[in-house]
Amino acid sequence: MKLNELKPPRGSRRKRKRIGRGDGSGHGQTATKGAKGQKARSGGSIKAGFEGGQMPLSRRLPKRGFRNLFRKNIIAVNLGQLGKFTGGATVDPDALLEQGIIKKVGDGVKILGKGVLDRPLKIKAHAVSSGAREKIESAGGSVEVI
Repeated sequence: MKLNELKPPRGSRRKRKRIGRGDGSGHGQTATKGAKGQKARSGGSIKAGFEGGQMPLSRRLPKRGFRNLFRKNIIAVNLGQLGKFTGGATVDPDALLEQGIIKKVGDGVKILGKGVLDRPLKIKAHAVSSGAREKIESAGGSVEVI
């Protein structure tokens, strides 16, 4: 075996289809584009959603609502989810991420009052509901708004 005798395995290389090279090639006449029509013409592509001049579905359906560009993505955390922390621990957005309680900080973290808190925690968050603040302080913890 020599380098000049190497060939690719049979069937691994396919010749490119040469269209529009006469009827004898089998791909002449319409050059595999079928019969006449818009798609057979040069540059004859149809835009997505075009329905042949009929009013498109996207324009027939009513528009509803709007998307607020200035919406804040506040991540809510309930007191019941803070059971992973030991007494006296500092709970801030970084600690919540580390423990896997939240997946991202977004535009801020708000602590809500659902659940029971039975140990004192130092909580640092962007917002705290009044019910959550009461429960935290009654358990001997402290609240700091960042």
